[in-house]
Amino acid sequence: MEIKAMEAQKVLLTGITGFLGCHTAIKLLEKGYKVVGTFRDQKRLDATKQTISRYTDKLSNLSFVETNLLDENQWYEITKYVDFVQHIASPFSKILPKDENELIRPAKKGTLSIMDAASKNGVKRVVMTSALGAICYGKTNEELQSVFDEKDWTNIANLDDTTPYYRSKTIAEKTAWDFLATDKSGLELTTVCPSAILGPVFENDYGASVNIIVSLLNGSTPVIPKIEFDIVDVRSVADLLILAMELPQAANNRYIAAATHFTYKEIAKILKVAYPKRTIPTIELPNSFSKLLSFFMPILRPVLLENKVRKIDASKATKELDWTPLSGQEAILSCAKSLFDLEVVK
Repeated sequence: MEIKAMEAQKVLLTGITGFLGCHTAIKLLEKGYKVVGTFRDQKRLDATKQTISRYTDKLSNLSFVETNLLDENQWYEITKYVDFVQHIASPFSKILPKDENELIRPAKKGTLSIMDAASKNGVKRVVMTSALGAICYGKTNEELQSVFDEKDWTNIANLDDTTPYYRSKTIAEKTAWDFLATDKSGLELTTVCPSAILGPVFENDYGASVNIIVSLLNGSTPVIPKIEFDIVDVRSVADLLILAMELPQAANNRYIAAATHFTYKEIAKILKVAYPKRTIPTIELPNSFSKLLSFFMPILRPVLLENKVRKIDASKATKELDWTPLSGQEAILSCAKSLFDLEVVK
C-alpha cells in the first residue's frame, strides 16, 4: 500500500515584500511550508519574487495575493485552509505623517480583521510581529530606572516619549490580545517584539532601522547623536517568528527579540574598523544638539528618542524557545556589506 506524504502546512505571511517578511518567507519555504505572501504594492512584487528565487528553489510552494489592511472582507477568504498566520505587515512612513491615524487606523483594523478571520477559519496560531516600541516607551525618568520585559507595555498617552509608529504598534498588539481574551475558537496568539532590525538587505527598499547604517556610511551624518538602542539581526528575528509558530510552549506568549545594546558611537567604530578608508564620523553630539540635527536629517527623527537608557531583559525567548540570535556586530557588518553589494552606498 502506498503511503502518501503529509500535506505541507500552509502559512499566510502578510507583508512579504518587506525586509523581515522576505527573510521569513525564505526560511519558511526552506523548511517545507507552503507560503501565501500578501503584498500591497504591485511594483515591489517582481523584485521580491526574484530575491526569493535566489535563496530557495521551492518556489512551487509560494503564491501571492494582493491585500489591503483596511479591507476587512478579504481576510476571511484569504485565511481559508491556512494553518498559521505570520502577521508581519504594518503601516510605516519614512516621513512622520501629519495625522498619526494614517498609521494607527490600518494597523489596528488590519490586526482585528486578521484575528477575526483566523478565528472563524480554524487557524491554529497567529504570530504577530509587534515591536520593542510597544514595551519600554512612554516612560517617566523614574520608570526608566526599571528593567523592562514582556510584562511591560508602552504608555501611548505619553506623547513626548513615543512616536506615532510606536503608538500604532502598541495599539495593534493590544487589539490582538483583547480579541483573544474573548475568543472561544481555540485560536492561539504569539507576539514577537523586535528591537532595531539590521542584517543583510535584499533590495533597495529596506527596513527603516537600516538608515542607521546608511547614514554612517554615505557621509550624510557628519556627527553622531548621543543615542543608544538594542539591535537584532533580521535572520534571527525570522528564526524566532518560526519558533513562535511551531513550538507548543510559545502559545499565547510574548517575546522580545533583541541581541546587543549599542551606542551610535559604538556602531560607528565597528564600521570604521571594517571600512577604514571611508569617512565615518566618531564625534558625538551632546543631547542638546540631537533635536537640532533631526531638523536637518528627518530620516533620523524616529531614533532620537533613544537618548535615554532603556534597560531590557530579552532572555525569555532564549530560555523558553532555545532561540540563539546572531550577534549585534554580525547584524551591523552584514547590513553594511549588503548595502555596498546593492550599491545603495557607493
